[in-house]
Amino acid sequence: MTPTPPTLLVLDADPPPRLGRLTGRARIVHTDAGRLAERLPGADVLLVWDFTSHAVREAWPGDGPRPRWVHTASAGVDHLMCPELAASDTVVTNARGIFDQPIAEYVAALVLAAAKDLPRTLEYQRERTWRHRETRRVAGTRACVVGSGPIGRAIARTLKALGVTTALVGRVSRTGVHGPDDLDRLISRADWVIAAAPLTDRTYRMFDTHRFGVMQPSAFFVNVGRGGLVDEEALVRALTRRWIAGAALDVFAAEPLPGDSPLWELPGLVVSPHMSGDTVGWRDELGVQFVELYERWAAGRSLLNVVDKSRGYVPGH
Repeated sequence: MTPTPPTLLVLDADPPPRLGRLTGRARIVHTDAGRLAERLPGADVLLVWDFTSHAVREAWPGDGPRPRWVHTASAGVDHLMCPELAASDTVVTNARGIFDQPIAEYVAALVLAAAKDLPRTLEYQRERTWRHRETRRVAGTRACVVGSGPIGRAIARTLKALGVTTALVGRVSRTGVHGPDDLDRLISRADWVIAAAPLTDRTYRMFDTHRFGVMQPSAFFVNVGRGGLVDEEALVRALTRRWIAGAALDVFAAEPLPGDSPLWELPGLVVSPHMSGDTVGWRDELGVQFVELYERWAAGRSLLNVVDKSRGYVPGH
C-alpha cells in the first residue's frame, strides 16, 4: 500500500506559493485565517505564507495535535510566536537568507538619498524651482547597525563599500560585534543609526526618548527591523523638536499604517510600506526555499534556518 503523504497546511496570501514540485509528495491544504484553528490538528507541516497574519499566534493554543514543523516566509517570527508554540516540540524555521542583500541595498539607498538631499530635489523639480545646495559626503561618515544577524551584517558590508565606518551591535559582545552596553556610546557618535534587530522582549521599543536624545542632531535613523523596535511617539517628538535630522521607517507598530497616523506628514520622515526586502521575484525565491526545506524534512535530514524559540531568531550570529 502506498503510504499517505504528509499533510502540508498553507496559511494563504495572494498570490499563493508555487508548490508544484511537491505534487504527490505532500497533501497540500490551503486555508485562510478563519479556518486555521480547525485545520491545525490535521497538519504535519504548516507553511505561514501570509507572514503579516497573527492567526497562528491566536489559533495555536487550541486543542488537538499540532504540526511538527512550522515555516514562516519571513525573517521575523514575532507574528506567530506564542507561549504554547514556544514550549512545544514543534520546529520553527524562517526565510533567513532571502532578504539580506535587498534590505542592505534599500538602506544604502536611503542613506545616499538623505545625504544628497534627493527628496527635496524632487520636490523642487515638481515646483519648477532652481535652488542650488551643498550636500553631505557619505564616505567618512559613521554608522551604527543594531542587529548582528545576516541582514545587519549585509547592511554593514554594503555601507562599508560606500566608505562608511560601521559598528555592528548584537545581543552579546564578540569579535567584530559590540554588545548592548556599547549601544548608547556608538549611536551618540553615529551619522546613521540603522535598526535591523529581531523583535523580542529585550528589543521592544529599544529606540525610545532616551535613545533618540542620545543621538546627534545631524543623525539619520532607519528602521528596517520590526515596527515594535521603535517608540513611535518618541520618534515624533524627536523629529518635531529636531533632536535628529531625519528618519526612514519601513516597518511600523500597526501595518498598514493608519491614514490618520501623524507619521505620514512628519517633517524629515520617509515612510515606505514594509517593502525594503521585496525585490522582483522574491515570492518565487521564498517558494523555492520552502520546497528545498520540505525535501530535507521529508528525507529525515536536519532542517536549516531553525529558530531558537526562546530567543525569537536563528542563533549562531
